[in-house]
Amino acid sequence: MRRHTLAVLATLAVLTIPVTAWTVWDDAGPGAQMTRAAAAWLASLTPEQRTTVLLAYDDESRVGWHFIPLEWRKGLQVRDMTPEQRELATELLRSSVSAMGYRKAERIMQFESLLNEFEKGAGRFLRDPERYYFTLFGEPSNESKWGLSIEGHHLSLNFVVENGRVSSSTPQFFAANPAVVLTTNNSGMPFGERILAKEELLAFTLVNSLDDAQLTSAVISETAPEEIRAAGEPQPPQDAAVGIAAGQMTSAQLYILRELVEEYIAAMPEAVADERRADLSQCDNDDIFFAWAGAKKPGIGHYYRIQSPTFLIEFVNTQPDAAGNPANHIHCVWRDMRGDFAIPIE
Repeated sequence: MRRHTLAVLATLAVLTIPVTAWTVWDDAGPGAQMTRAAAAWLASLTPEQRTTVLLAYDDESRVGWHFIPLEWRKGLQVRDMTPEQRELATELLRSSVSAMGYRKAERIMQFESLLNEFEKGAGRFLRDPERYYFTLFGEPSNESKWGLSIEGHHLSLNFVVENGRVSSSTPQFFAANPAVVLTTNNSGMPFGERILAKEELLAFTLVNSLDDAQLTSAVISETAPEEIRAAGEPQPPQDAAVGIAAGQMTSAQLYILRELVEEYIAAMPEAVADERRADLSQCDNDDIFFAWAGAKKPGIGHYYRIQSPTFLIEFVNTQPDAAGNPANHIHCVWRDMRGDFAIPIE
């Protein structure tokens, strides 16, 4: 299977997976929509809040990101905003991602209430759906370059907009604890709900479709790592790709792989997603690798990596959830192998 096959499968996957970009105000591209939303939110802030929110584009904290619970983060957290400011911040988030991406981000925030319930408020860090921080780097304008960070526990979204166009949308990090709600609760989370379902289920489908010879290439370790690589680091690891090349997969396996990659792509607005799809269609199948580590069934630690010359996906599920269910805590990320934060890797 060579490039033309992957390109055809990419088209089919897009047609079979509904992806709807969130429409904000008009039909302008996502960069222009983000700029307008950011400017509106910024205008609603007090002078003191602006000092906290608006940093220089080259401020070193722009490339500082992490998804672990922290006592302090850059920017202004939602719980310190007025109702009007919260609404405008929500519009900024909506303009930055697709409708599907927004639903995932919203549920990740809401799951903080579930974590607080399971921990009975006794955890080391405050679990609060309003402890998510918004930061701007540079004045939002369609004639300049500026950055945006939306971050908190289990969520880190990072963007650069240049002259009204989104030039960087990575690191893109989502996580879920629990991966699947397996414990009854009073937080309104239905039993069986899973925020990052396709990211896990499609990967299981793919690895379990491989024959013994394919698994020899695909499996890089019998034990899953505890965490994704380079977590919180400004740039993705540049190690050579490992695992099985897409060129060694059947057409059916390639289709599953493309659907899996599409789930990460589709979290972004359509114009950004289309650029990622175009990059993918230009990759030779022998340059796209799928690697697996750990168990091939739920409830036991597992990990996968998908790598091409343009992107890196890493997924890990090894930690127990807050209720103690094993391997029920997902971390997953999309990174740009050419450089995150619009900073080219030499």
